[in-house]
Amino acid sequence: MSYFKHPSAIVESRNVGDGTRVWAFAHILPGAVIGADCNICDHTFIENDVRLGDRVTLKCGVQLWDGITIEDDVFIGPNATFTNDPFPRSRVRPPEFARTVIRAGASIGANATVLPGLVVERGAMVGAGAVVTHAVPPYAIVTGNPARIVGYAGAVSAPPVAAAKPDSAVVRSCTVRGVEVYEFPEVEDLRGKLTFGELANPLPFEVRRYFLVYGVATKDVRGEHAHKKLHQLLICTQGSCHVVVDDGAHREEFALDRPTLGIHVPPMVWAIQYKYTQDAVLLVLASHVYDADDYIRDYGEFLSAVRA
Repeated sequence: MSYFKHPSAIVESRNVGDGTRVWAFAHILPGAVIGADCNICDHTFIENDVRLGDRVTLKCGVQLWDGITIEDDVFIGPNATFTNDPFPRSRVRPPEFARTVIRAGASIGANATVLPGLVVERGAMVGAGAVVTHAVPPYAIVTGNPARIVGYAGAVSAPPVAAAKPDSAVVRSCTVRGVEVYEFPEVEDLRGKLTFGELANPLPFEVRRYFLVYGVATKDVRGEHAHKKLHQLLICTQGSCHVVVDDGAHREEFALDRPTLGIHVPPMVWAIQYKYTQDAVLLVLASHVYDADDYIRDYGEFLSAVRA
């Protein structure tokens, strides 16, 4: 293998990929496996049971302890901290170390701390100084202590939608395949406001089931799955929440902030709901009765199904 090693670096491992660069005062123990074209900066330490994929960037002051796996194209900022023992004691070694995995394309900001045994999913972004205490979903942006989801990387924010005319619903498409935005009519007089929809027109599916989501704290995330056959129409009848839709190639985010606005989520679209207000009530109209086998709950499995 052909890689660069600074004269003051210590590389005991024989498993270092081609094109990798190891800079001053880095120390890599014998059992570590380092992929190709990585950039391992000054004053880093990599223990034995550590796996780095290809094209990983490890900035200055990072230590990777036993039990850590870093997949391809991950960026780890300066002085980010990883832990591998949830209840450490001096000179007491656990039977095995918790396995922490940073999936492909994720980024860990400077001075962030990742607790042991967690998975930071593909494409996720951990903000500088964040303390990660729970698994991070695909493409989620998390900040704070404890880290909370504040957005989704690559999600285009949809422009505000004006209310429809009183006589009919207006439908428009978005960048995500098959997703449609419904602007339902609104009628207002001295007695208040009214909005309505005719289920046979323009909905593209027959409604077989409905459910309501409410009482969700703003820190919590719902959804995070796709359906093989199910169509859904989401309407926030009170309060507001945000919906992220993803077809594997495009990602878009909508604010459902009034009962005249609905999102049609067709099969094979990954959907997430978050940023619920305390008073939010989300109405979901569904084309089928509940079927656990219709769900795809793993994002990697979803991508494979989309490609197939």
